[in-house]
Amino acid sequence: MSANRRSPIQSLPQVRRIEWQTVVLAIVIYGGFLAVTWWWEALPILVVAVIGAWLIAWHGSLQHEVIHGHPTRNQWINDAIGWPPISLWLPYAIYKESHLIHHRDEHLTDPIEDPESYYFTWVAWNAMGSIGQTLSRWNTTLLGRLTIGPAVMLFVFLGREALTILRGDRRRAMIWVRHGLGVGVLLFWVLHICSMPFWLYFLGFVYAGAALSRLRSYAEHRYADSYEERTAIVENSPLFGLLFLHNNLHVLHHERPGVPWYQIPALYRRERDALVALNGGLLYDGYLDVARRYLLKPHHDPRHPQHS
Repeated sequence: MSANRRSPIQSLPQVRRIEWQTVVLAIVIYGGFLAVTWWWEALPILVVAVIGAWLIAWHGSLQHEVIHGHPTRNQWINDAIGWPPISLWLPYAIYKESHLIHHRDEHLTDPIEDPESYYFTWVAWNAMGSIGQTLSRWNTTLLGRLTIGPAVMLFVFLGREALTILRGDRRRAMIWVRHGLGVGVLLFWVLHICSMPFWLYFLGFVYAGAALSRLRSYAEHRYADSYEERTAIVENSPLFGLLFLHNNLHVLHHERPGVPWYQIPALYRRERDALVALNGGLLYDGYLDVARRYLLKPHHDPRHPQHS
């Protein structure tokens, strides 16, 4: 939130020194992960994949929560809770750095300033060629985001990281070294101790979990002239609301990123009118509403209007 902008939310609930709801959530996520990987052979493959995908996406929501200063007042402890790399591909330190940059709301959706933007400058768009443009347009539909979206994300992210390291960024290289050590320990557990095949872990846990996370981010932001109107709200989604730790009510998160996940619904209900007015009515009635509008239709033109 911009420093000179006044939030419509005038008061906040008290936050305890240790937020036990988030501590319990972390125990459930990591305990569930250990349990489903240990006992996977006793379960149907589809059940394993559904649980695994949910846990990976839920873990991403937990990482997002700890980035914003939960569940303790010691950020080292919070970072330790979010660090385990069960999604394999995303180092927590890089996610933390880029996400905090994303919270400079005046730059939301900008393909240069916002690391979480799905827009392109027109120069980058023209350099992509017809195949890249076709994939990018398909990735702006919900079906595309859920199917090829994780693959596009992995390819682009890992390619950029490789270039950054090859250009001599030693700090980035050390982040990846530490991350690689964690991934090695995790894969030793999954592949050797639990004897789970890699294809099942990658497709059922990592890829499907990334697809669930792409559902959350799909309609979160859209360019508007006023940056307050670039952040959406998806109401009436209790199941996905739990999975995303209520970041479907995303404009509230951008207004008050320090509010813990379990306080968001009540605060949103209290301040709903002010928040809907603030974001210009960018509102969806659940994720079925998002699917009805954008399953096969683009959510936006991938070329950013301010970079033409």
